[in-house]
Parts: sequence; C-alpha cells; structure tokens
Amino acid sequence: MNIAIEIKKLSFFYKERRVIDDLTINIETGKFYGIIGPNGCGKTTFVDLIAKHKKPVSGNITYKGKDLSLYSKKELSMEIALVPQNFYINFPFTVEEIVMMGRYPYIPRFSVPSPEDYKIVYGIMKKTGIYKFKDRFITELSSGERQRVVFARALAQDTPVLILDEATSNLDVNYSLNLFNIAAQRVNKEKRTVIAVLQDINLAAIYCDYLLFIKQGSIVAHGDTDEILNRNTLQFVFNVDAKVYFEPYSDSMQVVFKK
Repeated sequence: MNIAIEIKKLSFFYKERRVIDDLTINIETGKFYGIIGPNGCGKTTFVDLIAKHKKPVSGNITYKGKDLSLYSKKELSMEIALVPQNFYINFPFTVEEIVMMGRYPYIPRFSVPSPEDYKIVYGIMKKTGIYKFKDRFITELSSGERQRVVFARALAQDTPVLILDEATSNLDVNYSLNLFNIAAQRVNKEKRTVIAVLQDINLAAIYCDYLLFIKQGSIVAHGDTDEILNRNTLQFVFNVDAKVYFEPYSDSMQVVFKK
C-alpha cells in the first residue's frame, strides 16, 4: 500500500461551528476516491484543507511523507491540482490563457511557455473539447463551458493528485462522462490519484474505487465502493430509502430511491 496523503485528527472551525471534526483517513496512490455526504457536511472544506486553501485548526495532513504546511505554493501546485466548485473571474483572459495557467509552476520566472507547454495545453484542450473556442474570452462563456476550461487548466498542471469539487455540476451527461473518463484514465493507466466530491451517487459508483461518506464533519463510513455502497449506509447518511444493486450495463453498483 502506497499512501499519498495521510490525514490525522483533522479539525476545522468556522467561528464557533466545527465543520471538520477529528477526521482521520489515508489516501492511497492510484485510486479514484469519491466523497459523498449531505449539503453542509464539510465536503468542500475537507478538500480545501487537502489543497492547502485552508489551514486546519488542529491535526495535520502529510503528503508524500512531508507535512503539507512545509510545501511552498509552487511546490504544491506541481503535486496537487484542484477543480473548484465555483470559479469566478471578471478579467477577459482567453480560454488558451486560462488553460496555460496550469503550466505556470513549470515555467521559469520571466520566461515564456515552451513548445512542450503549448503541446500539453493544446492536447488537453482538444481532449476536453474546448479547443474550438481557445481564442474566446472566459467572460463570454456559459457556466458549463467555463467549468470545462477550469477542468482543462487542472489537467494541464499534470499533477499526481487531482481534486474535483463537484467539478461537473454544470455539465450535461456527455461532457461529465468525458471529463470523468479522462480522470479515470489517469488513475488506471498512470497510477495517479483522484479525489472527487460528488452529489451524483450513481456517477460515483461508476467511477470511484473507494467511497468516503461524510456526515457533520466526520467520516461515518468508508471502504471499497462495492462493499460500502449499500442500503444501510445511505439510510444512515441521508435518511432515505434506497435499493442498491449491480447493473451489468454500467458494470457498477447503482442506486434507485423510493419517493
């Protein structure tokens, strides 16, 4: 077992409210993790802590055996990429410029992108289907188009760990599947690690090797998807009645809910 991220007794507060409560888990290299839980349970805060966008009140996160706090911003940006839930930018950068931002950690100061940087950026834009509007301004795009651009920027970072915080919430089924297929290929073929916050349990069941169920800031259940995704877990976490079964068409567990 090769541990990429080790999380011990992690806690985080917003003023008096405890959002992450004494959370401990190991994230292994080469797996696709899904984080699932009710609204407001701490999922986004959890991945923000892993990406060092927030600082824990107590506990610690270790990445590759080194405390996360010891990584510089540039060092960490070459290790962990985040596709945030919300992305706001009012300055009219082009799509190409936004995706190229993913290469900034590799470009020496006062230098311009290399031919290799352009090769990576153009390849990612073609793979994610956004090359056709590479010269358009980000401010002119729909929310779904912007989300694809931000996803492409994270892919261009070429990091061992990719964090997706509801990264396909504004996308239709076709684009969602395309982007998750790209992420899954990185896990299966290149042994990278993906950590995805998801609301769609069936999408999580199709792509994720391992699920973490969070409730009120704590991990209340975790394990291999085929084992942990069951009626009792969903009843406890979401207070809903559900049927969980294996679907040969998707080659995964799937869930239907009782209204």
